[in-house]
Amino acid sequence: MLDTIKDLLSRAEHIAVLTGAGVSTASGIPDFRSSEGLWTEDRSREELMSRQFFDRSPEEFWYHYKSIFRLKLLQNYGPNAVHRFLFDLEQRGKHVDVVTQNVDGLHTAAGNTNVLEYHGSLQTATCPDCLQTYPLDKILAEDVPSCSCGSIPKPDVVLFGDMIPFHDEAEKVVRQADVTLVLGTSLSVMPFNMLPMAAGGVKVLINNQPTDKDYIFDYCIHDDLSAVIDQLNRNF
Repeated sequence: MLDTIKDLLSRAEHIAVLTGAGVSTASGIPDFRSSEGLWTEDRSREELMSRQFFDRSPEEFWYHYKSIFRLKLLQNYGPNAVHRFLFDLEQRGKHVDVVTQNVDGLHTAAGNTNVLEYHGSLQTATCPDCLQTYPLDKILAEDVPSCSCGSIPKPDVVLFGDMIPFHDEAEKVVRQADVTLVLGTSLSVMPFNMLPMAAGGVKVLINNQPTDKDYIFDYCIHDDLSAVIDQLNRNF
């Protein structure tokens, strides 16, 4: 099967890649939603990371946000072999569109040009009043980031209760691709998990365990993602 997938990627001109937490865990970033992830420590964290809670108590929101996402550690992480493989595909002349659930910014750091951050980014925060955007160093420098207009910026991640701003764009990407490659996601979060259904080309899933959406795919590999990518990368 690996040889078939390698051949599909070699012949494809346009590759859409959907990525989840399994891509970032190889860089040392915790999977917040897994059974061992931080989200399971306290179910109230969904409430704490909601738009309603930010609007009601932005100062307290920022305290919990920084604790949950461990922002101070974010700068210690870097792209891994999976990120570099996707960048290499682009370097080989492929049109590669990455649609990621991850908010760590590592696909962009690896060099990919077309990255759609489906759930937003930890790297910036934007004032909801004047729309001024601030970088991570500003966010880290203050316990509660402040805007020059006097308001409190909101982090540029999609909070519970927020709309997904790029779903239609993501659907268009997978619909036009020759191959849709889904990496390191259990496909359990809506509406991201609906994107493979919209894909028009060949669909490939690589994840460490089966998903409820396996039936959608032409090829499924259930194995360690880094190990599979290493094999795909050999003699590519």
